[in-house]
Amino acid sequence: MAATSIKTKIEIQYADLAVTEDQLVSKAKKAYGKKNIKELNIYVKPEEMKGYYVVNGSDNGFFDL
Repeated sequence: MAATSIKTKIEIQYADLAVTEDQLVSKAKKAYGKKNIKELNIYVKPEEMKGYYVVNGSDNGFFDL
């Protein structure tokens, strides 16, 4: 069975905030500041106006939404 590609768009909306998946990834990469990213997990807390990231299972930090 062949896999079918699905075009998706993810946008988080909260109060006056609207942020897309691409924007979250970009902000996390910028906050991390290194290029050796093999795995990136992002957790969004709109009530704190923060995104939290874990890179490669161990390095972590946060960024402003």
